[in-house]
Amino acid sequence: MSTPPLPGTPSTTSAKPVDKRRRVLPPNPKAAALVALGFTAVLYLVELVDVILPANLDAGGIEPREVDGLLGVVFSPLLHGTWEHLAANTIPVLLFAFLAMAGGIGQWIAVTLTIWILGGLGVWLTGADGTVHIGASGLAFGWLAFLLVRGIFNRAPGQLVLAVVLFVLYGGMLWGVLPGAANVSWQGHLFGALAGVLAAWLAAKADRSVGKSTPTAPPLPPGNLAA
Repeated sequence: MSTPPLPGTPSTTSAKPVDKRRRVLPPNPKAAALVALGFTAVLYLVELVDVILPANLDAGGIEPREVDGLLGVVFSPLLHGTWEHLAANTIPVLLFAFLAMAGGIGQWIAVTLTIWILGGLGVWLTGADGTVHIGASGLAFGWLAFLLVRGIFNRAPGQLVLAVVLFVLYGGMLWGVLPGAANVSWQGHLFGALAGVLAAWLAAKADRSVGKSTPTAPPLPPGNLAA
């Protein structure tokens, strides 16, 4: 028969902290869901304003190799040509954005900015002359690529299992990185995905650096308690 520990006696067992690098789901699912929903709501609000106002916001997309078109790198993921275009991006944006917050919202912001900026610059450099590129699909491809490869960089079995599931469900999207249907920015898909792979590598490298630099407290002698 085991005797319960006396008050003030250090516990002989402690819960092992979850390794941030191996998380499959966000540490705070409710906050992550609110962020993903909030971002998607902004996309719908922008499209509503574009429909109501005769401002032609879609003209603010990425115009390859035009100096003014560089502003599109900032605005293009928020713009969509039609409600159907936005609806097609909604589920991937919601799902991939949520899952990409497994490393925390701070890391997600860094990953998203990497995909947003580098993916947009790739489109600006390589897109066809006279075209305008808009839509959040570049972000969706970037988040998907991030989720598919982060388990390799982190050596995390759970993340690899999730990657397999996502590949089975959404692997067909990857055909979008190749030239295909007219009026579809395959450059946005391609460079979004490449930026997502780079973001996964950078995030894993940063997490490893933090883990190495964090000092480990020496074990306390029996009978001593940490404050």
